[in-house]
Amino acid sequence: MRLAIKPLSHSTASECTAAPLTSPFLPASHQQGRMEASFTRMLYMLCLAAMARAFTQEGFKEMMLKQLGLSEVPKLHKRDLVDLVIPEHVKNKYISMLKRHRGKRRASPSLASILQGIPGNAEVFYSDPMRQNFIFDMEGRIPKNSEVTMAELKLFKKPLDRANLPARQTHRPVSNARVSIYWVQRQHDGTNRTSLIDSRLVPIKESGWKNFDVTQAVHYWLRNKRQEPMVLQAWIEGERVGSYAAEVAKTVRFTSQDAGDRAVGSPELVLYTLDLEDYGGPGDCKDGIHAGKSTCCRQKHYINFRELSWTQYWVIEPAGYQAYSCQGGCLQLPSPLQHWGERTCTMAESSPLPIMYLVRRGNHTEIEATEFPNMIIEKCSCMADGATLL
Repeated sequence: MRLAIKPLSHSTASECTAAPLTSPFLPASHQQGRMEASFTRMLYMLCLAAMARAFTQEGFKEMMLKQLGLSEVPKLHKRDLVDLVIPEHVKNKYISMLKRHRGKRRASPSLASILQGIPGNAEVFYSDPMRQNFIFDMEGRIPKNSEVTMAELKLFKKPLDRANLPARQTHRPVSNARVSIYWVQRQHDGTNRTSLIDSRLVPIKESGWKNFDVTQAVHYWLRNKRQEPMVLQAWIEGERVGSYAAEVAKTVRFTSQDAGDRAVGSPELVLYTLDLEDYGGPGDCKDGIHAGKSTCCRQKHYINFRELSWTQYWVIEPAGYQAYSCQGGCLQLPSPLQHWGERTCTMAESSPLPIMYLVRRGNHTEIEATEFPNMIIEKCSCMADGATLL
């Protein structure tokens, strides 16, 4: 039996149905109607069960293998990541999906009027002309009982020094440089691992503030609960392949905090936080309340791809994500309605997650990016046989 779980950006439990739910209270003469209603409810239950299973580690593995047409997890090792180069078209595809994913998740509700901005400066160190590190001291930056809903890295681009532009000769004109922001995580063995956070084209000839969405990086840092500062790294590259575009990109400079750098606009990390006392998300569990002792709610549940043995070398981006889970009790139906079954707290709405991963083809590996449906729980509700009864 094929279940119609649609890979939409924002799916709801109602999308599982093959037809509208029919009332169970039908006249005795409507035998066909009763059979159709029963079959529809059964489909609905199976669909919800399949979607909910995706939020377990084993369920996620099963779903990922099925979508990729694989029977088992590829046998990948740390050496497969050595000198790994992400093709530009794969990187652009992943970035495009990531931006669409962020935009749709922020569209409703708008929190602009109730967010609190917390600016902060960075210590900046240059690794080489095309990479720049930004080190932020995060201690005391985030108020207690608050949630970071958005974080922006603000960089000031210096005016172009035309004397540094390479001779164009017969090359096509280059108008932009690609600036990508990475979160740098120090591994236990002393090595660094980077995770792509945001990327955009920056006009060569424009100067002024350029903002990058680094919310995911802050969430990673919070999840790790580390004491050291958070490190972000900007990669400045050509807007297309070729030596001329790369040389033009080298003319892009952002203000640093070096003693000799007197340009305006020091780098800043701005955190937008939500006071959970006043604006706790509707339907989200409150801290300290255990499942079974509260009404149905959405609980934070983070999946760390770097710590799962079968994903640490398979999944390249993201490093992990907030999947959430549904917890809590549900008020049961009165006796006349108990034929619907026991009401349980389960997923009612979900969203997809963009993932960049390795694929083994013969003796070599390739990188691909795709969007996996039903990966993030957006809303929990009490269900009885797949029907929401509030």
